Amino acid sequence: MKKFYLMLLLVVGMVVLAACSSGDEEASGGSGSEGSSDVDAITAWAWDPAFNIAALEKAKEAYDGDGEYEVNVIENAQDDIIQKLNTGLSSGTTNGMPNIVLIEDYRAQSFLQAYPDAFHPLTDVISSDDFADYKIATTSYDGEQYGLPFDSGVAALYVRTDYLEEAGYTVEDVTDITWQEYIEIGKDVKEATGKNMLTLDPNDLAQVRMMIQTNGSWYVEEDGSTPNLAGNETLEKAFETYKEMMDADIAKIVSDWSQFVGAFNSGDVASVPTGNWITPSVKQAADQSGNWAVVPMPRLDMDGAVNASNLGGSSWYVLNVDGKEQAADFLLNTFGSNPDLYQTLVKDIGALGTYSPAAEGDAYAVEDEFFGGQQLITDLSTWTDEIPGVNYGLHTYAIEDILVTGMQDYLNGAELTTVLENVQGQAEAQLK
Repeated sequence: MKKFYLMLLLVVGMVVLAACSSGDEEASGGSGSEGSSDVDAITAWAWDPAFNIAALEKAKEAYDGDGEYEVNVIENAQDDIIQKLNTGLSSGTTNGMPNIVLIEDYRAQSFLQAYPDAFHPLTDVISSDDFADYKIATTSYDGEQYGLPFDSGVAALYVRTDYLEEAGYTVEDVTDITWQEYIEIGKDVKEATGKNMLTLDPNDLAQVRMMIQTNGSWYVEEDGSTPNLAGNETLEKAFETYKEMMDADIAKIVSDWSQFVGAFNSGDVASVPTGNWITPSVKQAADQSGNWAVVPMPRLDMDGAVNASNLGGSSWYVLNVDGKEQAADFLLNTFGSNPDLYQTLVKDIGALGTYSPAAEGDAYAVEDEFFGGQQLITDLSTWTDEIPGVNYGLHTYAIEDILVTGMQDYLNGAELTTVLENVQGQAEAQLK
């Protein structure tokens, strides 16, 4: 009888434990297994309801595969996604993790190199040749393709054509130029109009980031982790160019997003060199319609530099959890192969993808009257294909935090070689 009761208690205990385990997994929304099974729902995490979340919802409508499953889209702030991924993956558990997650390109390598087994390779799922080369460089690791490239951060020079004309210049005069030529034109524009040529934020080195990519360089070596600051000729040239802008007194100093946007919406600056995602903000000033054009980004005055660069952008990744095949199927049959979806994204939310076959669609050829009838999306798509691919590595933002102080020292008179040697030492010490 004692044995019977002991066996009964053991069975009951196992049932309770199984129920608790099942409940925990269901509440977490994920699986701790790296295996794969048929699932009837997958989850995607992204930020920005007007852009990335909206793109996912459009993708759900456009899905043309054979899978039968729900796609649950959950909005998270980008910082929250980073924190949740780091916390979960570093602990070795995938409970609570999504099937699909959006990761900014500058941060992708930090996850891929730290947790390669946590991501499901898409090498045999998508055709990498269909996407802009520079995005493939940021979304692959150790011979495997992990990310499905999404939006283009292609940078461009947005210019006020009326201010140029007052100074005796045309749009052609600012097309395919160097930053040194840009500075000289900026001096003439300010003399003729009283307007600064651009804005600069001393605490944001986005301009430097865009400059160095025109010459295929970055803050780290090819391994993605070793700081490449001291002796980096491209970075030296970018620092020198930044200082030349400041010394030429053609920059309006701003300190936040609202001041940045306000400067061009109010007509205080003659150009905006930045990522293409700025287009809706430029068009907020409806009274300026017809007085803007968009041309390729200026390049550093160095052999090999091109008039193409990038600022921002993100890509989709599949985590190695149950449902990974369904997640890969969803991405393949939406962002990975559907040109019509990209036409919708351009028309409805202004999202420019990096899927090359979509560039032949009608939405890309629309003439934008705000920019004088320019086929803006076609031009941006063309420039996207020309962006040099670089390894953004693990430490883009951490290194920039160090470089900001170095830039201030340089602008205040410190010798450039010494400045870059100092930041190299700081970076090596902090990023071990």
